[in-house]
Amino acid sequence: MMSIIHVRIDDRLIHGQVAVVWTNTLQASRIMVVNNNAAGDDMQKSILKMATPPGVKLSVLSVDKAVDRIKEGRYDSDRVFMILKNPSDVLELIKRGIDIKEVNVGNMANRGGTTQIKKSISISEEDLKAFLELNKMGVKLTARMIPNEGENDLMDFIKQKGLV
Repeated sequence: MMSIIHVRIDDRLIHGQVAVVWTNTLQASRIMVVNNNAAGDDMQKSILKMATPPGVKLSVLSVDKAVDRIKEGRYDSDRVFMILKNPSDVLELIKRGIDIKEVNVGNMANRGGTTQIKKSISISEEDLKAFLELNKMGVKLTARMIPNEGENDLMDFIKQKGLV
């Protein structure tokens, strides 16, 4: 079975902090970006490739393709650091049989119709529903920008805002 060593939600996908700090700390051999828009955008794919650290493989996949390739065992020999933009895609992967036990939420930018629950995390109604469902499924949800930050429980931030 493939080794997904870390699953992170970060709407910036790959950027300096992720590329250097997380990849090195995790000793990841592959970064897997799972996002339908990025997978269909050659310009974004080339930018992600440039942001990937030397010696680390990159896959930019749609949700469908990620499910297929993981189930085929395509990445069994890799230490995979998976990055997604939103919790709905994580939920979809799990519902389609991908074993994800823990998700770290790094950055979700403040945008129209969102509620800020932590300095770096703003969530929409749809995000909230997905996080609540993930929580109900027993997925551990943490909120950490960088690896050495404490493992804050994302649900605590949601509760403090009175969203549940």
